[in-house]
Amino acid sequence: SISKTRCAMQMFFFLFFGVAECFLLAAMALDRCFAICYPLHYTILMSSRVCRGLVAGSYICGSAVGLVHTLITFSSPLCGSAIDHFFCEIQPLLDLLCGNTFPREIQVIVVAVFAILSPFLLITYSYIRIISTILHMASAESQQKAFSTCSSHLLVVILFYGTAGSMYLRPKYSYCASVDKFLSLSYSVVTPLLNPIIYSLRNKEVKGALKKKW
Repeated sequence: SISKTRCAMQMFFFLFFGVAECFLLAAMALDRCFAICYPLHYTILMSSRVCRGLVAGSYICGSAVGLVHTLITFSSPLCGSAIDHFFCEIQPLLDLLCGNTFPREIQVIVVAVFAILSPFLLITYSYIRIISTILHMASAESQQKAFSTCSSHLLVVILFYGTAGSMYLRPKYSYCASVDKFLSLSYSVVTPLLNPIIYSLRNKEVKGALKKKW
């Protein structure tokens, strides 16, 4: 059991952190692009002021999307009280709205395009530049070092965007409650759980300890 107010708060924070993560992953891709493609200008391009701006921008976008989407969703009358999900997710709440839900579906897709697709395009562009630069490097050792810098971030992007994109960038008629729960569990629980493990694998001490234990 959950009140309408608490459900709205849950949706807001879910959207806030989810959208912020999309933009933070894009900022990390940009950081790696500058580090590999413009190493001599890196400290200027990614100054502490720029880093603070990217982080602040990510959280501002997250709060804006979360606030607008939550207000619009919960300002509409609900014709049901049971959510077929383990938290106040967007799609199950659409099924509870009275009347024509098509405008709300368009709203979800627009938000998904802004919050998921636009950062993903920036990440794709960054990695195209990174791969192009790496392929032009003279030594295999330099290429391997550059690839290892991006491997953990790329794996997190694939895990997060793969599940989130398949959840929101598709029409409502293709929804399946059991599949949606699995996808939500993947990007809201499994991926954040794996993130520290994936990133720590780049740490020499961690890799040394794992090899020793193995």
